[in-house]
Amino acid sequence: MLEIQFSSYFPGVVGKIAEAHATYYYLHWGLDKSFETEVATELAEFISEFEPERDGLWIALWKNKFVGSIAIDGRTANIEGARLRWFIVSPEFQGLGAGKTLISQAVNFCQSKHYSRVYLWTFQGLSTARLLYERFGFFVSQENFADFGGQKLRLQKLELILGSNL
Repeated sequence: MLEIQFSSYFPGVVGKIAEAHATYYYLHWGLDKSFETEVATELAEFISEFEPERDGLWIALWKNKFVGSIAIDGRTANIEGARLRWFIVSPEFQGLGAGKTLISQAVNFCQSKHYSRVYLWTFQGLSTARLLYERFGFFVSQENFADFGGQKLRLQKLELILGSNL
């Protein structure tokens, strides 16, 4: 059995997360450089404004190699909910529990902060991730077609209601 460790921010992780997203979504979905630059720009902004009392970042590592990530952006938690972002697990590590652990850490963090809801944006066709989200109680709250990363995709907003903000 693989022993996957979990970490938070470390120098160079912004590049690793952006690279993982750019590579995976280019190879599997044909997303172009606009997607990569959006991930890199928004992730860099998130890290520069990161506040541990509001935001979370979890990194999955195997033998010190990046294999996955997830983040909770709490900057709009009191308005639209906390935003789950940059969830990815390297294909060769999917199905081994890393994704489930990452989502669990993110949801537990949101519960500990008394966030009333968590939302994320994804697109139709990412079945493995979608099943994981649904196991945690996420549901589709909005759908629309849009040009994204150079492709016409059916974007989906998924939400998880955690309860009232105490």
